[in-house]
Amino acid sequence: MERVVKFLKDAETYYLATVDGDQPRVRPFGTAHVFEGKLYIQTGKSKDVSKQIHTNPKVEICAFKNGEWLRIAGELVEDDRREARKSMLDAYPSLRGMYSEDDGNTEVLYLKDATATFSSFTAPPETVKF
Repeated sequence: MERVVKFLKDAETYYLATVDGDQPRVRPFGTAHVFEGKLYIQTGKSKDVSKQIHTNPKVEICAFKNGEWLRIAGELVEDDRREARKSMLDAYPSLRGMYSEDDGNTEVLYLKDATATFSSFTAPPETVKF
């Protein structure tokens, strides 16, 4: 999982795909944080992406850098503990202008049953499960 997190952080922006009814939705994200051995992302509960995840937690993440890309398929699980929200916001202090661990809106979710696949045009794919 360390390689996955490093890739996401090095890429800086990754794209999270959700489902809205029968319509796929994709948007850029930037948070990738390990807390208690799990890979977390962050969003706001008021956003459509949060509602989509709670309706169907199956998501896919895609990031690209230096001719290599990473796809992660899995389920997102909300962790509603203050400690998890605080850990994320401490790791990304720039988010504190919009979010707080106690605002009732900040949401952190971790990937469960994830399969990450590293791909490129020059090497065979490599798969990591976590």
